Amino acid sequence: MSEQTTSAPVVRHVDTRHRYEILVDDDRAGLTAYRDRDDRRVFFHTEIGDAYAGRGLAAILVEQALTDVRAAGMRIVPVCPYVAKFLTKHREFADITDPVTPEVLTWLDSRLGR
Repeated sequence: MSEQTTSAPVVRHVDTRHRYEILVDDDRAGLTAYRDRDDRRVFFHTEIGDAYAGRGLAAILVEQALTDVRAAGMRIVPVCPYVAKFLTKHREFADITDPVTPEVLTWLDSRLGR
């Protein structure tokens, strides 16, 4: 029998790619993507690879990303459904969360070329 050892997941900010990634044993297990608009970080997509599902990695990833946003003195706009759901359970970020508006969605679509 072989034992599978896994190190603690690591979250890193990849500014040039506009995302935070979560790594498990140096493999990218998932990401949460954003675009910055003035002092607001607009999160629009979060994903965890199938091989890493069910480990709570999305929650770790998003919590650390939002903590980084706070440390940077920015605000959160949760377009991503996962980030929005996370925020309903983690009210400690309510003071830096802005609502998703039609204007923000139009801006985001133009930034993403949709």
